[in-house]
Amino acid sequence: MKDLIEKINAEFETFKTETVSLTEKGVKAAGARARKSTLELEKMLKEFRKVSIEEAKK
Repeated sequence: MKDLIEKINAEFETFKTETVSLTEKGVKAAGARARKSTLELEKMLKEFRKVSIEEAKK
């Protein structure tokens, strides 16, 4: 679970970096990278939910 949390945090940092590039620097390609990052985050957050529920049942 710790590995998953680290991956989520790293992906969120990527998302933040790309959104700053998009909004402050006007880098249009950063928008695509930020959107891709949100898809990855969605997958990982669903996995976190699944794992955390299993942990709570123990």
